[in-house]
Amino acid sequence: MTKHSELKPPVANKVPHTLEKHGDIRIDNYFWMKDREHPDVIDYLKAENEYCDVKMAHTKDFQKDLFEEMKARIKEDDSSVPYKYNGYWYISKFEKGKDYPIYTRKKDTLENPEELLFDCNKMAESKSYFKLAGISISPDNKLVSYGIDTTGRRNYTIHVKNLITHEVASDRIESTTGSSSWANDNKTLFYTKKDEVTLRAFQIYKHCLGDNKDSLVFEESDETFGVAVYKSKSRKYIIIACYSTLTNEYHILNADKPEEKFEVFQERIRGLEYSISHYKNHFYILTNKDKSINFKLMMTRETNTKVKNWSEVLPHRKDILLENIDIFKDYLVISERSNGLNEIRVKRWDGSADYYLPFDNETYTCYTGTNVDFDTEILRYGYNALTTPSSVIDFNMRTKTKTILKEQEVLGGKFNKDNYTSERIWATAEDGTKIPMSVVYKKDIKKDGTNPLLQYAYGSYGSTVDPYFSTIRLSLLDRGFIYVITHVRGGEYLGRQWYEDGRLLNKKNTFTDFIACSDHLINEQYTSSKHLYAMGGSAGGLLMGVIINEVPNLYNGVIAAVPFVDVITTMLDDSIPLTTGEYDEWGNPNDKLYYDYMKSYSPYDNVEIKDYPNMLLTAGLNDSQVQYWEPAKWIAKLRDMKTNDKQLYLKTNMDAGHGGASGRFESLKEDAEEFVFLFDLEGIFN
Repeated sequence: MTKHSELKPPVANKVPHTLEKHGDIRIDNYFWMKDREHPDVIDYLKAENEYCDVKMAHTKDFQKDLFEEMKARIKEDDSSVPYKYNGYWYISKFEKGKDYPIYTRKKDTLENPEELLFDCNKMAESKSYFKLAGISISPDNKLVSYGIDTTGRRNYTIHVKNLITHEVASDRIESTTGSSSWANDNKTLFYTKKDEVTLRAFQIYKHCLGDNKDSLVFEESDETFGVAVYKSKSRKYIIIACYSTLTNEYHILNADKPEEKFEVFQERIRGLEYSISHYKNHFYILTNKDKSINFKLMMTRETNTKVKNWSEVLPHRKDILLENIDIFKDYLVISERSNGLNEIRVKRWDGSADYYLPFDNETYTCYTGTNVDFDTEILRYGYNALTTPSSVIDFNMRTKTKTILKEQEVLGGKFNKDNYTSERIWATAEDGTKIPMSVVYKKDIKKDGTNPLLQYAYGSYGSTVDPYFSTIRLSLLDRGFIYVITHVRGGEYLGRQWYEDGRLLNKKNTFTDFIACSDHLINEQYTSSKHLYAMGGSAGGLLMGVIINEVPNLYNGVIAAVPFVDVITTMLDDSIPLTTGEYDEWGNPNDKLYYDYMKSYSPYDNVEIKDYPNMLLTAGLNDSQVQYWEPAKWIAKLRDMKTNDKQLYLKTNMDAGHGGASGRFESLKEDAEEFVFLFDLEGIFN
């Protein structure tokens, strides 16, 4: 390892590459990094890793201590709350000192002997990355299909295991999403195939056990759509879902008749979004039909599924976002969002009851859990808050009584929820819109402008980051940090319009909202620019890239995790995973209107000769969502053009993808490194 004093920042070779579109010419000096076979690419990533390690070598002991601190809060020998499905209780658990889950089940009652389904610790031996997903049990409970990814590229191989003999069949299905669904004959499996290059999920195949030739049952020809296949909760239908940002289409097949053809539920209509749930003789449909931007609930007989036959169950409300439903024999449970807050509404089908579960603050998250049975009056849901660990709760919808089945344990003996406080505050954006923030900190903190503060946001795809509890975050709070989740436009925190106002030609609202919130936090003396830090990942990394170009002096440090920063070049390359399916999110730069708008904010294209804040970037060599070369190119350009000597690091996980390390403890090491980067800037050394 090179000595700290001798090591200089890596300098990437400049190889000018001309990119031309709509008569506009861009010169990309680091375009060559897209070629992972280029001999200099891996060398450059390794050089950046070494530079980061050496420059942060003085923090290594702190990183180790912080890792142990985070790990010590986690109950290592932990298990999930069992749920019953088709005669078996299913349980996942972790054992002390082990990184991966163990999946088991018990027949009929929890007193019966435990059957081992999977020990992922053994399956992951000798692998630098391991992920098991898509566990699907056959109707006769004798077989299980599952997907395995050993690269982090979210490209799974499906296997089938006999749960009686424990033998794994020779059937191996490559290049899939990992998920599969059984027909009711216990031998036919439907699964989703991915394109080898773009990784777009675009085909549904039928596989019969022991048969080497699978049959294609559906192919999505529109490159802006993806597909998936699943079984209805009623177990009567196999359902193909075709999805894009703004449009849905479903195809259904009786699970008793896998040899027959799928029927279209309702043909796609541009802008018509819907999802379906089956119960008895009807389908229930969440949809934006009739300009219902916050969605409404409709229903139709299973024999008449076209849109003209849909009838209204719950009307559209302009101030309430209808997010999900859970159907029971006597009850309909509706997951809603009102003024940004999760709400769970319980309604009897006969109209004799209609009420909301009570929640008493503004910084919580609640959600319905695993509810696999129709004929029950028990609703399982989860709850946590910025200051409150998560709980799994069974709620009797008739008596309105609840049983807490499990409360997250925070070990180490130091955590007391009463030592922390949370609040929701609002900033005013450039256009006068009020932007909410969820804030948490230790109670003894004074708002005098001297506190270090980490401001986090995502802000794309209508994905909402709700206020959630984190044991890892306690390491920040206990060292005096304030933590803020900024609910910028581009998510759906304040309803579907909140998303519409933060995508396509409204995308800049996401960035200006974040900056307005930063200004508010400083003006209200939660912090100052000397102690303000920002963090975002993936599309949130795009947000980080924009703010450092726009207001670099507003932040002392920024963490951009697997950041999407080379917007135009990526969106013009339809061979890259996700590109074609995201035209409705970012716009299609083949259209000059969107090209010009993207170019005006694309972080990589707008790097300038000026001072930039301290920065830590992360990447995954096998990332299928944001390719490794985006942060690699970005840091090379930043190094070449920044005019100060502030810290600038890139750390690439050479064995993983978009989600980072696969083990539950390995990922903590990445968290510890990011936190120590912030602590070091604040002069916090233990």
